[in-house]
Amino acid sequence: MSFWGLAQLGISTLMFLLAAMAAKQWGMAPSLAKLLLTLALYTAGNLIMLRLVREFGMSVSFSLSAVIQLVAVNVAALAFFGERLNVLQATGMVLAIAAVALITLGPYMQKL
Repeated sequence: MSFWGLAQLGISTLMFLLAAMAAKQWGMAPSLAKLLLTLALYTAGNLIMLRLVREFGMSVSFSLSAVIQLVAVNVAALAFFGERLNVLQATGMVLAIAAVALITLGPYMQKL
């Protein structure tokens, strides 16, 4: 993956993280402004993802994005909103990260 691809992935992750945080804020105190902000952020993130899918393929783009979002959103939920994971949920996160690592690194490992 190129530097520009990683930058786009980072930007889309930031958009999705901000959208998730806006959605949490909307859930705690609903308002039209929070809903519109949430929708705009999710839309921006998805538009960036469309470019990544075209450049790197659907499986790699969505797999990487999903696991990065999984970690980023959980860090935000734990750090800013005081949420907690139980052991089973934490195990699921670790397995998801391992699965995406295998999907992403698989083609490169076959060349060794």
